[in-house]
Amino acid sequence: MSDPLQPPLKKNPQKRTVSPTRPPEGRSRAALGLTAAAAEGRFALQCCAECGAVQYPPRDACSTCLSTELPWRDVSPKGTLIADTFIRATTSLYFRDRLPWRTGTVQLDLGPSVICHVHGDCEKGARVVLLNRLDRAGQGVLIATPEKRTPNMQDDPQLRAMSSDPNYRRVLITDARTPNAPALAKALRTAGAAHVFVGEGETWRPYPERAALESLGVEFLPLDVTDTSSVNRMAAEYGSKVDILINNARFLRPGGVLARGDTGFARDEIEVNYLGLMRLAQAFGPAMCARTGDGVNSAVAWVNILAATSLSNSPEMGCFSASQSAARALSQSLRGEFRSAGLRVMNTYVGPTEDDWHQPLPPPKVTANALARDVIKGLTDGLEDVYCGDVAKDMADKYRRDPKVLERELTMGGEA
Repeated sequence: MSDPLQPPLKKNPQKRTVSPTRPPEGRSRAALGLTAAAAEGRFALQCCAECGAVQYPPRDACSTCLSTELPWRDVSPKGTLIADTFIRATTSLYFRDRLPWRTGTVQLDLGPSVICHVHGDCEKGARVVLLNRLDRAGQGVLIATPEKRTPNMQDDPQLRAMSSDPNYRRVLITDARTPNAPALAKALRTAGAAHVFVGEGETWRPYPERAALESLGVEFLPLDVTDTSSVNRMAAEYGSKVDILINNARFLRPGGVLARGDTGFARDEIEVNYLGLMRLAQAFGPAMCARTGDGVNSAVAWVNILAATSLSNSPEMGCFSASQSAARALSQSLRGEFRSAGLRVMNTYVGPTEDDWHQPLPPPKVTANALARDVIKGLTDGLEDVYCGDVAKDMADKYRRDPKVLERELTMGGEA
């Protein structure tokens, strides 16, 4: 049984500070499918389109019939741990600070044998479930976990190294005025967050969410994502204390280009949804990247809450969706820029939410509690892409299959 995670101790200035490092990241082009599946928390392997043989490790031709048609498919992750060992010496700087490290061989029920990381609660010869996770280099790796959940399972050091678990970490929610802020703060508290900061712009103006946030014991910070000075001041004071940043700030008004008649609201949407993200990244990003090796409360994740229509635009929310698409493109750039430090960028794509601006749209709607629950699960599983609500999941599925068909459906181009 895994030992429960202990609260982080104050740093000893006489001890070496662990530098941000990455595990070995060399991969073949064929193996990128494993990483793509890990980003969404799926266990997928190559399956031969000709003979059906499941392949591992990833390859360019089937090991059975030599066919080059090897699509990635979600498959059963169950198997048996047939061998294990502890690595106690290595030339890798990343693993040198984390030894001993357990590895082993799992015989999958589907056939292939897999060399993988091994959870501390797995016993040799026991049934296990393989998880496909992103390591700190952003590459897909496999870790064997017990078939049945064990106490403190999530606190295993190897599994935690592949997650962004909020437990004992300090979290900044950027906008207290957004209706989802109280639900996010409550979910973070329940998940064990050590401290929750909440950004509050225009502190003189009352809003209904404040009372709920006060009852949760959060710390309010004067933060306005449209004001560069405000963002820089908060980053200078609190940037070194933030382990997870959740950017939930957004400006939303319905309507497409022709319905607007001017560019006033569009400027506000870009100012908050796109430039606000850029200001936050420029101010908080460097300090968070410098702290990804800090152990129990290291900086681990940057979360952007985006509309699902950032994948493909919908005229009902056309201009807002355009600003969300810009934010999505910017987050992909940040994912590359943060990668050298191992700081993960997680995009949470949300369908229509239960608020005033989405009232004209038909159900299903996403509640604040559902969004908070998916954000916490995404952090705990170390994901890069989370789809919240039936609409977002349906859009993501169609986007993977054929983006043009999704565009036609949303813009009613295929209407008879």
